[in-house]
Amino acid sequence: MKSDIEIFKPDYATELELQYAPVLMAGFPSPADDYMRSSLDLTKELVHHPETTFYARVGGESMKDLGIGKGDYVIIDRSLEAADGDVVVAWVNDGFTIKRLDKSHQSEGYILLQPANEEFSPIRVNAGDNFILWGVVTYTVKSWR
Repeated sequence: MKSDIEIFKPDYATELELQYAPVLMAGFPSPADDYMRSSLDLTKELVHHPETTFYARVGGESMKDLGIGKGDYVIIDRSLEAADGDVVVAWVNDGFTIKRLDKSHQSEGYILLQPANEEFSPIRVNAGDNFILWGVVTYTVKSWR
């Protein structure tokens, strides 16, 4: 299996503070927009456990129906315990994959890694498989252009 994500360690040495509006309304523009003074450091905002957090670039389309597509970045926290239904990054036999965790078959001796694209099949993980639940996806960063 070819890995469908590429993993990176974040750069915490660089700070980039961007101007932002604390709340964006989907209706009419606010007159307060002219008075924005707040700034935001995305690393500080999105990375809660720096020692165990990684970025990854998604290389496939198996999660497109959840809004995670090829070229998007995900933020992965390895310190979190994965719950049923979480989007996770896992090492299965010979590569990394990103899927939704389905623990509903644990009593039968296996779990499923569910894609979010009907063109892909679930990955059944049995006790004998080379499997590491590597981390929980906490955020997605998407490019619209």
